[in-house]
Amino acid sequence: MANPFSRSLWPAYAGLVLTPLFWAGNAVVAKGTVESIPPLSMSFWRWVIALTVLLPFGLPGMVRHRRVIRQYLGSMVALATFSVAAFNSLLYYAAVTTSATNIALINATIPIFIALLAWLLLGDRTRPLQAVGIALAVLGILTVVARGKLTVLLNLEAQPGDLIMVAAVFSWGLFSVLLRRQAVPLPALTFLTTQIALGTLIILPFYLAELLLFKGGFEVRQSTLMPLLYFAFFPGILAYAFWNYGVHRIGPARAAMFMYLTPVFASVLAGVFLGERLGLFHVVGGLLILAGLYLATRGRRDSAPETGER
Repeated sequence: MANPFSRSLWPAYAGLVLTPLFWAGNAVVAKGTVESIPPLSMSFWRWVIALTVLLPFGLPGMVRHRRVIRQYLGSMVALATFSVAAFNSLLYYAAVTTSATNIALINATIPIFIALLAWLLLGDRTRPLQAVGIALAVLGILTVVARGKLTVLLNLEAQPGDLIMVAAVFSWGLFSVLLRRQAVPLPALTFLTTQIALGTLIILPFYLAELLLFKGGFEVRQSTLMPLLYFAFFPGILAYAFWNYGVHRIGPARAAMFMYLTPVFASVLAGVFLGERLGLFHVVGGLLILAGLYLATRGRRDSAPETGER
């Protein structure tokens, strides 16, 4: 087992701290710019920029492994739909009607949804400790969605953005389960580049429909270009690279613990840059979610939650 205090591991730990910071920034920047950039425009151009950067490095592998890509094209389209196309598009739509803090708290439950869907679709054994963790995290989600008021749930008065974010997390859970069930034998960079290319094509017709609705989309200026560059480089390319490097160096179970930092970073950033205030329901729901995550990951120490181009 790697010595956690080894100097050679500090780059891995630094990357694993930056990764949830970048993911938190994804929610905060989206919330701060969603009135200037429509959600699907945000998602489409994020991936166009990321693909432009990756293509010179990933295209040779795509050409070299084109037979494998053709063989698994159906699986890759499904994977790209649930990850690249759906997850971030739904997240950006959620930002229209809910807070960055809520987005980050619900987003933090991705490992719970993966475990739940793996049990339902793959028949994975759920240990008692993991089941308790799933139940606590679900209770935490309901607390956040209901804003601490039972009447919100009983009267179906939840904010649309919270429910959209639950759908986004569900989409990522499906992607993760399908990734295990339909593993594609491609190098990481080739797989990532292909996924982004397919996902961008899937978003394209919806983006064009949004252009018609918003009559031209958004104005390209510094205040809109900088967020798109952030989305492409930080929660996209860099977070993916840092996460994979960290998992490789210190192991998946230890790396998974760093995911708990995402809602912490998001609440701080949202407070500083957006003026969002934490309510009691945020604290209670957040503690339930974090406790559930801790128990669920302790109940399944052999793997880290599948992540990627989030």
